[in-house]
Amino acid sequence: MDPSERLKVAVIGSGHIGPRHASSVVKCSETELLCFVDPSRNAQAVADSFQVPLFESIGSMLAGRHTPDAAIVCTPNSTHVEVAKQLLAAGIHVLVEKPISTTVASGRELIAAGEQSGKQLLVGHHRRFNPYIVATKRALEDGAIGKVVAVSGVWAAYKPPGYFEAPAEWRRATGSGGPILINLIHEIDCLQYLLGPIVRVYAEQTASHREHPVEEGAAILLRFTSGIVGTFLLSDSATSAHFFESATGENPIIPRLGKDVYRIFGTAGTLSVGDMKVTRCAEDIETSWTAVVVESGIAVGNEVPFDEQINHFVRVVRNGEQPRCSGQDGLDALIVCEAIKLAMVEARPVDI
Repeated sequence: MDPSERLKVAVIGSGHIGPRHASSVVKCSETELLCFVDPSRNAQAVADSFQVPLFESIGSMLAGRHTPDAAIVCTPNSTHVEVAKQLLAAGIHVLVEKPISTTVASGRELIAAGEQSGKQLLVGHHRRFNPYIVATKRALEDGAIGKVVAVSGVWAAYKPPGYFEAPAEWRRATGSGGPILINLIHEIDCLQYLLGPIVRVYAEQTASHREHPVEEGAAILLRFTSGIVGTFLLSDSATSAHFFESATGENPIIPRLGKDVYRIFGTAGTLSVGDMKVTRCAEDIETSWTAVVVESGIAVGNEVPFDEQINHFVRVVRNGEQPRCSGQDGLDALIVCEAIKLAMVEARPVDI
């Protein structure tokens, strides 16, 4: 590939997340938005708004001599594997939205397909690029709170009835929808990125307030390889400002309120993520529960995660940079989520 040429990128899927990725592709000086691929009746208006062609299928895109260098898969969860495999087989680098797949077995198949193709396979856990997570990781690595002992997290928000209506009815179906695969998988990826692998889980499902077959939430216990333990409360039927999108302003349609979503407890202090505060004992005195406690803030950048993710994707494809979220990283998050579902069903701890 000529490094002077812009990387041609196709966006597969024109729903909620596809246009966000497309906007980042357009903004990046090293990429060109080649086209959208989507058979839905609303897709033409989206493609027209970006002034690019629309194809009903990957096959028709390739037949039309519009072969991209890379593609971003933004289709419903249950289609991620087959769509990504088709692209990889055509020699196209792939960034697939989370979750990498809806089952661990099919996720492993996709990783194998990526390795066989010789092309890059990345997973769109874009929060690894979020300035709040970047700042948190830096603070932990700098020893801001000493050795981490425990973590407490929450994602609680109310999704209205329209969220589950066609063409997004898959969001209420078991196997592809529900807050574990749609929302918690982001949180699990962030926690493993910050604190290392999770090796044991237990979960109790919340009561259902809708007539959907899929779960609405859970109370979850976590154990990490390092010995760190944690809790996480998940609900998509509870009105709250304690969820990542609201805390950070990451999603432009959700008002930023800056509430805490993780509390990371260490031997020398506590880091609250969302409001970005570190609580420690005052300097020059012995750390003790009777000591004066002071609070300080952590600086957070203003980078746009989707923009940063596209810039990184280009560097991975062109320069061989190590993927910040590889196919295996995406699968690791899914493995934990499947273990949480199993723990809920069988009412027992599950080792990973």
